[in-house]
Amino acid sequence: MKQIIYIDLDGVIVDVERYIKETYKPSYIKENGIGTLIDNHVDIFNHSKPMSGAVAAFRQLAQKYNVYILSTAPWDNPDSWTAKRLWVEKHLGSEAYKRLILSHNKGLLKGSYLIDDRIANGVADFEGTHIHFGSEGTPDWESVLQLFEVIEE
Repeated sequence: MKQIIYIDLDGVIVDVERYIKETYKPSYIKENGIGTLIDNHVDIFNHSKPMSGAVAAFRQLAQKYNVYILSTAPWDNPDSWTAKRLWVEKHLGSEAYKRLILSHNKGLLKGSYLIDDRIANGVADFEGTHIHFGSEGTPDWESVLQLFEVIEE
């Protein structure tokens, strides 16, 4: 049985922050906050590109593990759920969108690894190993893949 890996979407697979910084004025971003912009503007997902190396890493990990995308979506903006689903299909393919899980409590899921850039929304309660994407030890996808090479040995 393959181990399960969950990968967060916003800021881990999707480079939403880059799109926001390129599109909105700094004063607007500061006034509203990046998280609020992501939650309320569906067009952010429609136009955001993948993080560098994310698509290749997803595919590489999916060859050895059961990989799922685990994301939180704003409950007050159901259109964002659709936007995330469509983004996954567009950039990761038809197999990946069937592996999209939306939950506001990531700690409820069972698995071996969770790759996430935050500890919010139940990440701190996840019973497997949290790989903190964007941290000093795993700042990018290349370092995450190197970590899995060590794990596999």
